Amino acid sequence: MPLEQLVHIVSGTAMISRRRRGPGPAVVCVHGAGVSGREMLPFVRELGATHDAWAVDLPGFGRSEKPSAPPTLAGLSDAVAAWLEEAGLERACLLGGSFGCQVAVDVAVRHPDRVTALVLTGPTVDPLGRSPVRLAAQWLRNSVHESPRMAPLNVADYVDAGPRRVLASFGVSMRDRVEDKLPYVAVPALVVRGGRDAMVPQAWAEEVTRLLPRGRLVVMEGLPHMVPYRDPRGLARVVAGFLEEVAA
Repeated sequence: MPLEQLVHIVSGTAMISRRRRGPGPAVVCVHGAGVSGREMLPFVRELGATHDAWAVDLPGFGRSEKPSAPPTLAGLSDAVAAWLEEAGLERACLLGGSFGCQVAVDVAVRHPDRVTALVLTGPTVDPLGRSPVRLAAQWLRNSVHESPRMAPLNVADYVDAGPRRVLASFGVSMRDRVEDKLPYVAVPALVVRGGRDAMVPQAWAEEVTRLLPRGRLVVMEGLPHMVPYRDPRGLARVVAGFLEEVAA
């Protein structure tokens, strides 16, 4: 099914999003470092059968406009909050993937009136992995389990963003102490870890869940880091069930 593509102007920057309009509440997917919402589209297609599902390209990434300044976490999270208003979404569930989890957490803490719930799939960065060498090693161990169809998407995303912005986004990810913010997330939060995710150790996923005041953890066995791409249908079932509980 083709997705709607929309353009919203946020603080003078054009932000691109894709949408499948389902009957349920809005879920907005926030992508990881250096990439774009492309990798979230299989999941948007699945979840859109039951919910108003979106994938947004953050400023500087994918098809969104490229600001001259390098990305900052506060800048990206402020852009998401402003984009929600421009898109006509008073409040939404934010689903982050990898670094997108850090952006989603920052939005939930700094703009709590915009967020109804969080889904953190493959939350980064494990404090023990906050070095370029450790992060690269984790990425290599994980990559052998990812779908080979993701490779051309990654290449396209890196070309769109450019090397300076890609490297800057990974730097932002490593510097962010997300563990300091998690206790201040007031909304229900679901942590999702792939059972074969080499970038998110089980102990770190459990710590993220423990730090969240209203957190719960689901491990999807046999899956690597990019759960939304590898098993979009399975993740859609998990997210829909979680949101039913939140609504109840």
